[in-house]
Amino acid sequence: MKLTTSDDAWRTLLLETPEARAELLAAVRRVAVIGIKPASAGGPAHDVPAYLQRAGYDIVPVPVYYPDVATILDVPVHRSLATIDPPADLVILFRRPEDVPKHLDELLAARPRAVWMQLGIRHDAVAETLARAGIAVVQDHCAKVDHRALRH
Repeated sequence: MKLTTSDDAWRTLLLETPEARAELLAAVRRVAVIGIKPASAGGPAHDVPAYLQRAGYDIVPVPVYYPDVATILDVPVHRSLATIDPPADLVILFRRPEDVPKHLDELLAARPRAVWMQLGIRHDAVAETLARAGIAVVQDHCAKVDHRALRH
C-alpha cells in the first residue's frame, strides 16, 4: 500500500467508493442543485432532486435556465450559491461536462462540504481543484441511485 504524501492527500476527497458516497449522503442535509429543472421540463434534473426532497433533504433550487420560474419543488429558487443562507452542505451539478468549469469560482467561494456531479458528468480538472481546496467530490454517479442503495 502506498503511503499518502501531502502532495496527493487531496485525492482522499475524491469519493469513488459506494461507502464514501453513502457516508456523504448520510452526513448532509441541505442540498443546492445547480441546473435543476421545473416539473414541466421533467427528466433527471427534476426527478432526482424531487426524490431527495421526499427522502428528507432540504433542496435549494439553483436553475441555470428558466429565468421566469420563481419556485421549484415549492421552494424559492436562487440564481447563485452566494444567496443561499444558510449555505448548502452539498451542491449537486446537472450541467454538461463542458459547462462545469463555469461554476468553479462560485463553488470555491461557497465552500460546500462536497460537490456531486451527476451520472454522465465528469470534469477531472475541476474535481482536482475542488479537492485541493478541501471540498469532497463525486463524479459520474446518480445521487438517487446511491441514496436508494443506503436503504437496502
